[in-house]
Amino acid sequence: MGFGFGVVGCGMIARFHAKAISEVPGAKLVGCSSRTRESAEKFAAETGCIAYGSLGELLADPAIQVVTVCTPSGDHLEPAVSAMRAGKHVLVEKPLEITTERCDRMLAVARECNVHVATIFPSRFQPCWQVVRRAVQSGRFGTLSLGDAYVKWFRTQQYYDSGAWRGTWALDGGGALMNQAIHTVDLLLWLMGEVEAVTAFTATRGHERIEVEDVAVASLRFRNGALGVIEATTCSSPGQLKRIEIHGTSGSAIVEENEIKHWEFTQPESSDEHVRREFGVSPATSGGATDPKAIGHQNHAAQFREFVESIQAGLEPPLSGVEGRRSVELITAIYRAAQSGEVVRLR
Repeated sequence: MGFGFGVVGCGMIARFHAKAISEVPGAKLVGCSSRTRESAEKFAAETGCIAYGSLGELLADPAIQVVTVCTPSGDHLEPAVSAMRAGKHVLVEKPLEITTERCDRMLAVARECNVHVATIFPSRFQPCWQVVRRAVQSGRFGTLSLGDAYVKWFRTQQYYDSGAWRGTWALDGGGALMNQAIHTVDLLLWLMGEVEAVTAFTATRGHERIEVEDVAVASLRFRNGALGVIEATTCSSPGQLKRIEIHGTSGSAIVEENEIKHWEFTQPESSDEHVRREFGVSPATSGGATDPKAIGHQNHAAQFREFVESIQAGLEPPLSGVEGRRSVELITAIYRAAQSGEVVRLR
């Protein structure tokens, strides 16, 4: 069974989606729609698909079974709901939406229409993170004690000025946390589990004409009793690689971008040296630390393949919309904690 894809929103990230679709067996990019006809036609000319005059026209095409939503973050709900009501499965670029209420509305429509919705988090498909995840699941870290995430990136003022939606609460949903660090927040939750409570500070230190934070620091207490920290910024010049640290009573791991910097356990295994050799090579790119275009599409392709294979097997995709909601819940709780100056407890 082949799968026809339609892309909604034809900006930079849509081009990564198009490359990913081209590498999924049996998948084909059928068409696109965008806010302007000019944008859609340019994207269609680049990718060899059809430029539809409206979202309605795209959704009316029976050759499209899956729609990927690449609109600004606070504009994910409406096209996703329209697509699901048209019987299409939906892949939504991160974040799923910018509030838990809007996420929940999307998930409710997916259940009502008996279709699948998933959030794009390609970092989970990077092999080094899957190695760390397996080590956590197998108990190699012992009792988890600390889980920390650091995203110290740089964005120019021109980056924020390049789109009227950037840096706004209504369409960006937040700043360094919601836009840039959300991939790393998702990884931290995937590795450490749910968060129980947060305290936080946020600030705007390096940019003008934005409503949201470009610096954030949060302290976390996970439901399993471990503690942690999230630090995120878009004004750390020239931009550093993202880093996650996992510590426990029986081991520790430090991963910088896709490179395992530290991998030590009280009970060594024969595979440990292989892990150090396999993932101890510096990544080829900055991972978006300085340039938002400096990311690869290969992990997108891996997620698209998993999504298609899950649908073909009649299964819920592992990285479902429910999973995508978790990072939004935590980030919005961090924002509430920073605004109130109080400890915010998550459900």
